[in-house]
Amino acid sequence: MNPSIITRTLVVALLAGAALTAAARAATPAELLTGYSAQASAAADANRGQQFFTARHGKEWSCATCHGAVPTQPGKHATTSKPVSALAPAFNAERFTDAAKVEKWFRRNCNDVLGRECSASEKADVLSWLITLKR
Repeated sequence: MNPSIITRTLVVALLAGAALTAAARAATPAELLTGYSAQASAAADANRGQQFFTARHGKEWSCATCHGAVPTQPGKHATTSKPVSALAPAFNAERFTDAAKVEKWFRRNCNDVLGRECSASEKADVLSWLITLKR
């Protein structure tokens, strides 16, 4: 086999492994916010995030329907009544620490509220507001 092909294959494999490792590691809310802002090519706006969180977007629910208008306390799912832990990171240290979980729940919840996935800008705005909620 050609040595340059072997070298390129090895480099691609190493880069892919590094990307998988980075994606699998735990995140911080600030790291996720930085990533969403970069994807959106715009700075997050906490005021816009609060408005987004509490408003209805053409569907029956808002984010606040289950999480509460100020999500610093546990909430309850509107249909199943299943308990929902506090969403604000300062009130629940596990929130926004696993990028895969964050994406899973954004996808599910945005579909319930919007009927579509949230944009990176919407995620950044909401997360920036949630980070401002302090004990």
